[in-house]
Amino acid sequence: MTENLTERVQRWIAGDPDPAAREELDGLPDAELADRFSGPLTFGTAGLRGPVRAGPNGMNVAVVTKTSAGIAAWLVENGLGGSTVVVGRDARNGSEQFAFAAAETFSAQGFSVVMLPRPLPTPVVAFAVRALDAELGVQITASHNPAADNGYKVYLRGGSQLIPPSDAQIEALIEATPDAIEIPRAIVQPGGSDIASRYLDSVVALPRSRGRDIRIALTPLHGVGGELAMAALRGAGFRDIRVVEEQFEPDPAFPTVTFPNPEEPGAADAVLALAADIDADIAIALDPDADRCAVGVPTDSGWRMLTGDETGALLANHLLADAPADSLVANTIVSSQLLSALAPARGARYARTLTGFKWLVRAGEGLVYAYEEAIGHCVDPNVVRDKDGISAAVVLADLAAGLKQDRRTLLDVLDDLAVEFGVHLGAQVSRRVADLADIGNMMHRLRSAPPTELAGRTVTVLDYAQRDDELRTDAVEISGSGLRVIVRPSGTEPKLKAYLEVIEHVDGPEDLPRARAAAAEILAELTDFAQHL
Repeated sequence: MTENLTERVQRWIAGDPDPAAREELDGLPDAELADRFSGPLTFGTAGLRGPVRAGPNGMNVAVVTKTSAGIAAWLVENGLGGSTVVVGRDARNGSEQFAFAAAETFSAQGFSVVMLPRPLPTPVVAFAVRALDAELGVQITASHNPAADNGYKVYLRGGSQLIPPSDAQIEALIEATPDAIEIPRAIVQPGGSDIASRYLDSVVALPRSRGRDIRIALTPLHGVGGELAMAALRGAGFRDIRVVEEQFEPDPAFPTVTFPNPEEPGAADAVLALAADIDADIAIALDPDADRCAVGVPTDSGWRMLTGDETGALLANHLLADAPADSLVANTIVSSQLLSALAPARGARYARTLTGFKWLVRAGEGLVYAYEEAIGHCVDPNVVRDKDGISAAVVLADLAAGLKQDRRTLLDVLDDLAVEFGVHLGAQVSRRVADLADIGNMMHRLRSAPPTELAGRTVTVLDYAQRDDELRTDAVEISGSGLRVIVRPSGTEPKLKAYLEVIEHVDGPEDLPRARAAAAEILAELTDFAQHL
């Protein structure tokens, strides 16, 4: 017989080991309870994420305990019982409590647990899984999500993220776990005190130019990346680094930003203002768990942040300059098409994957660089097989310093690439929703009545849900001569996202202003279309 809502709530309360969570649920109105019991958190693009709250549809001790028990059962089923598991955390609300719950659950199941001793960036956990030859890594983080959220990110052996069908297998085992209060936990002492220094040793070895004479403005956006980013930059030889003081120490409330994501409008304002005040050469903004990196540059009209695609083209061009022949670079279906032109021109191979670094780092042999437009960059895949904002910051500083020696800038290189491959002008339109059903409705409308023309150009429609290859996913691509729009639901936030790109041919350096103006005009029309999906 199917349980009603009241029965499900009471059974959950009885099985929740956290007294505060039990008290939180007791007495909530039915509408709130229905939301919290609408279903469990599921593995999305980067693991579990959700609001810190009691109930199966939130991040709490019970959910973390059951999740860890399910993963432990999956490891045992695959003959990996007793292996090493790394557990790390950021500084968000609940992170320490959740990390202990995870570590103690794995320990009770007979695993050798290395629980990192303090809040650390997500890339350190990805590094630790490889460095310690662990079978699994867990990072408690919600990355750049709003302050109310937390999450549970899973790395497999080798330091790459969880992918299908393993995620579905684990979810089934989580569903089969007993109530959290019945799941044993064993005390764990934090360890791995040398992991952060070992990670830094790898990062400071990345620079290749002789230049170091630049001034850097830096913000970790109230996250956990500030200390290690400073150590990495200084270890790599950069001495003139100024920080946004009010954003430097970890603060789970993220008091100075609405959304702690350097991509969001206004989030990087403080570091850009600092950069202007101190006459910096570049500005660097990390997201709260330091797996993403955004860079700002001075222009004739003031400072601006580069897009993830612009930064991706710069890093790819830089890294391929001395990469082995036939190296591989990769980006995602929603990232700029510029990389597909740049790679063969530099003697490299190119791969296109689904969104997320769990796919990018599996793009193929010989991978030397991968990026996604959402300011995620993997500049050293043999060491960290995930996006890493700190190592990206060091390589970007190295590039900027080398260019400065030659009296050039990052913008000069972008101009060179535009002349060589055409202007690639992109933008993103996000539609945040309160009801997740709205995303499905918008995708249905687009599929039912797709446009036949955009910006005066005939377009064709490709539904990725109908593909029969590795790029099958819930996305729709609309493309025509020199333009492309890809629409997909976000895998980490309640958003529908549209990724826009215009390509305009350039007849030499003197033609750049015209080409950029023409591309901007078309992009404005695509933006208007995306805003009315």
